[in-house]
Amino acid sequence: MFTERDRAGHSPHGEAELCEAALRLYGAALRTGRMARTETSAAPCLVELSLLRPDPWDDAWLRPVPPSAALGELLRPVSRKIDEQLRLAATLSRSLLPLSSVPPGDPDLAITVLEGIAAIQASVDQAAATATDEILTAQPGTGHAPASLSAARADARTAIGRGVRIRHIYEHAARYSSRVRGHLADVPAQHVQVRTTEVTVEQLIIIDRTTAYVPASDDRTAALRISQPAVVSYLVQVYEVLWAHAVPLAENHRTAGPEIQVTAVQRDIARLLTEGHVDDVVARRMGISVRTCRSHIARLTQTLGATSRTHLGALLVESGIVEAPDAKRLSPRGAG
Repeated sequence: MFTERDRAGHSPHGEAELCEAALRLYGAALRTGRMARTETSAAPCLVELSLLRPDPWDDAWLRPVPPSAALGELLRPVSRKIDEQLRLAATLSRSLLPLSSVPPGDPDLAITVLEGIAAIQASVDQAAATATDEILTAQPGTGHAPASLSAARADARTAIGRGVRIRHIYEHAARYSSRVRGHLADVPAQHVQVRTTEVTVEQLIIIDRTTAYVPASDDRTAALRISQPAVVSYLVQVYEVLWAHAVPLAENHRTAGPEIQVTAVQRDIARLLTEGHVDDVVARRMGISVRTCRSHIARLTQTLGATSRTHLGALLVESGIVEAPDAKRLSPRGAG
């Protein structure tokens, strides 16, 4: 053991370090094969780190331990600590893994980036499999592969079996796609509503108004899964505006006769009126103010010569501006 006087000339350093004096003395001991015990007073860390061992034949001398053997001995406690940390990490992972499916309450964690078609589809399938109320989709183009339509048809039947309502918005080109029409014909019409629009739409999926999916890259190989309530609510409003402007697939998308001048906005308002919606609901779905909405209704009333709202509804149908509401169509509340 070393006394405080022995350490007096020894510069303090970390417990796992060698000072300059220790390195010099240890190098000399390795070259000569031994070191006088009295020399270690300048570097007591050599003995504390087990780099020197007593000479079994002469107590006045110490013999150096080879660096490779000394290193293994010195690293043993470090290895034990690493093993302990790895075991702790594994234990924590096993404990927290079952909670990974719980939706995050922190708004900053409520938007997840999904990369790869498989990962996106798996997430959408999982969310749709737990839907209990409504699924809203906007689908661009008509590039639906037969395999994807077959899978969508199976998913729709499963969701409908749980009482889920489904609404789709396609572009007008879908009206002329035999694959899309064949897919829709094989799904119960009373549970699925389909409309088409002349504007180009981006892909959007909203499930139970709690989870939404939007593309995160131009090639749609990345997507955002959104569960932040305010953002999802905003996307629902965007969808409702698109829905209000879209034309039911069952309609022939005909326009009024040449003698009746009606704008596209007025035609969409007319359709919502014949479905029984009040002015503020029509305005919200059209994305316009109530005042502007009522101005369009007044023009329709004047153009058709209507004397009341009931008379206006009848004239809208008679003129061909809109078709008579289908009795089988879902109620305004059911339409979301």
